[in-house]
Amino acid sequence: MFTGIIETLGIVKEIQKDNDNIHITVSSVIAQELKVDQSVAHNGVCLTVIDIKNEEYKVTAIRETVEKTNIGDWKVGDFLNLERAMKLGDRLDGHIVQGHVDQIGTCQCISEANGSWYFTFEYDNKLSNITIEKGSITVNGVSLTVVNSKSNQFSVAIIPYTFEHTNFKTFKVGTNINLEFDVVGKYVSRLYSMR
Repeated sequence: MFTGIIETLGIVKEIQKDNDNIHITVSSVIAQELKVDQSVAHNGVCLTVIDIKNEEYKVTAIRETVEKTNIGDWKVGDFLNLERAMKLGDRLDGHIVQGHVDQIGTCQCISEANGSWYFTFEYDNKLSNITIEKGSITVNGVSLTVVNSKSNQFSVAIIPYTFEHTNFKTFKVGTNINLEFDVVGKYVSRLYSMR
């Protein structure tokens, strides 16, 4: 479990294909604090640490993960939002995030708003995921509040701190991002559909 509060950024140092799997080496200031078999969210994707060397560590994404996320778009030099799993007893500053990406969305619009930014994302609503006004959404692992919710689109407001300390500053129109919809909303939607 995660909170969607990004701890730090990592940099993709190497990408290796291995049959349907992808091994990703990441450089980060938290590398020395990690342990093999530990879960870390990378742009909202929960991946297991399999090796650590100095300031770098390696994770593996299997085909299922690659197909449901934007990992296939990652390149050497890309910045990744990183968050270690939450500890019991810590404050839950964001919302409950599982690290299980539901689908990919695409950045449709970026507008500056006198010191902050609005980002608008579009997603395929045929997959039965929904947003609600003022509800929670996770974009590339960042816990955010939905504004301007529509059936296949929503916006989020980004403050300067979040812009500078996440990879939001690298987004352009057309950037594919990982979306994890609110877990409570997913259960409610599922129960409603079973009526």
